[in-house]
Amino acid sequence: MYLLSGEKITCGYGAVDIVINCNIGVYKGKISSIVGPNGAGKSTAMKALFGLLPIKHGKIFFDGEDITNLQPQQRVLKGMGFVPQTNNIFPSLTVQENLEMGAFIDQNNINEMLEYVYELFPILKDKKNQDAGELSGGQRQQVAVGRALMTKPKLLMLDEPSAGVSPIIMDSLFIKIKEIANQGTAVLMVEQNAKQALKISDLGFVLSQGKNLFTDSGDSLLANKEVRQAFLGG
Repeated sequence: MYLLSGEKITCGYGAVDIVINCNIGVYKGKISSIVGPNGAGKSTAMKALFGLLPIKHGKIFFDGEDITNLQPQQRVLKGMGFVPQTNNIFPSLTVQENLEMGAFIDQNNINEMLEYVYELFPILKDKKNQDAGELSGGQRQQVAVGRALMTKPKLLMLDEPSAGVSPIIMDSLFIKIKEIANQGTAVLMVEQNAKQALKISDLGFVLSQGKNLFTDSGDSLLANKEVRQAFLGG
């Protein structure tokens, strides 16, 4: 049974449906990736699953509960953490202040969670008193992920985590994402770098023009000739 599932969801902006009758899910402690070409509806689907965009049809379930009509802040309290692609840090606050902003749910475990984040991303401990706006793109992304982890989520949702970072940083970031899942936090991500994402994913959803085109394990999708030719560059 999925930890989070969107069942036959349709959503969009105004009268235009961007995501059509889509099924997307992630298992506890596993990684699912939503991949596909630009304009496929990947980020729109992610926003709908987190409640940033109302759905016109379908249902969304989290941990066995129907959350279709819950607001994003209510979903956070249920155990969902979301890292948007842009504007995902407070540039004028220090690294540690950014992380502490994520601990609003449970102030009692703030030191424990800070240690966890600093162990996961040691560079952030070195720069904890530096303004987050002064960091590199990769380090900012670590701050954004770390802040979402401060809520101790059951599910971490990442919208294009590798956007704007170098290939070397991207590789290390994916290693950390795998580590987060191995420690029990489910991960659902939208990712333009489909090959890299599918390599670490237990499950992949290939969207095209807002519809499910393929759903399979990451390994199976990487081995699928049709998927490789159409979406992975051969």
